[in-house]
Amino acid sequence: MKIAFLDRATLSPDTTLRLPAFPHELVSYENTQPGEVAQRIADADIVITNKVKLNAEALQQAAKLKLVAVAATGTDVIDLKACAERGITVSNIRNYAGNTVPEHTFALMFALRRSICAYRESVKAGRWQESGQFCYFDFPIRDLAGSTLGIIGDGVLGNAVATIGRALGMNVLFSAFKGRTGQGTLYTPFDEILARSDIITLHCPLNAQSRNMLGAEEFAKMARKPLIINTARGGLVDEAALAQALRNGQIAGAGFDVVSAEPPATDHPFMTLLDLPNFILTPHVAWASQEAIQGLADQLIDNIEAFVRGEPVNVVEPAA
Repeated sequence: MKIAFLDRATLSPDTTLRLPAFPHELVSYENTQPGEVAQRIADADIVITNKVKLNAEALQQAAKLKLVAVAATGTDVIDLKACAERGITVSNIRNYAGNTVPEHTFALMFALRRSICAYRESVKAGRWQESGQFCYFDFPIRDLAGSTLGIIGDGVLGNAVATIGRALGMNVLFSAFKGRTGQGTLYTPFDEILARSDIITLHCPLNAQSRNMLGAEEFAKMARKPLIINTARGGLVDEAALAQALRNGQIAGAGFDVVSAEPPATDHPFMTLLDLPNFILTPHVAWASQEAIQGLADQLIDNIEAFVRGEPVNVVEPAA
């Protein structure tokens, strides 16, 4: 079997990718441009991709292709319907980021609530010496304990964030779906999350219903001027509206690990915020602890081996 890995560079070079335990030829490409996809998958039995898109046109030319093994959880880069029509199985990675994403989420919360980055930069600039005393109070410092945490998304990651939040003494609320009522007492209405939360953190998939779920209208309802944390998917937040809300003081700050287009263009709204003390942008690395990436890589090969044995796991079906 021929296996083509289209974007090996999306996994850390320190990650060990073990060889599948069956006869195969593995061809790894560090990166693959859109115009190179069709040629690189044309004679492959198995394709591994993380962020390289596989559309219907490219798939049509891959006559031998039997499995697309996605080296991530999200499968929005794959035309699932086209795969199903051609009898191509799609598998993905699941439940590997249960520690790394929640920890990154709270790293952003701590940094922003306690103005860690702002104080570090001011010390570098000599402000401590200028102050003439043992400390100074240029930036706000707030405890997480006693604050209200609104979580949008109640999957593995949302629940892990809730567990940490409760341990820190936070009042944790899970949001109901936007525009939905009657989901039960475990969920707080979406507009109430906007009004009551000191911090709002996103842990939900990106789809037609969730795209730009936080925009100008929603920011106007945020009575407590919360922090906005997004370690989930770019596109969940209207990025231009967030930049405006931050500058207008409608929110206290924002910590983002994801952007709608990655890497962002130099004129992206977020790039204009990088000098603000209450904005942090990290390069989609919340998932990327060494432990998590190694777990992902191991599960990736497990998925491939299971498929070859005739026992496919983590199969992703197209939406009905």
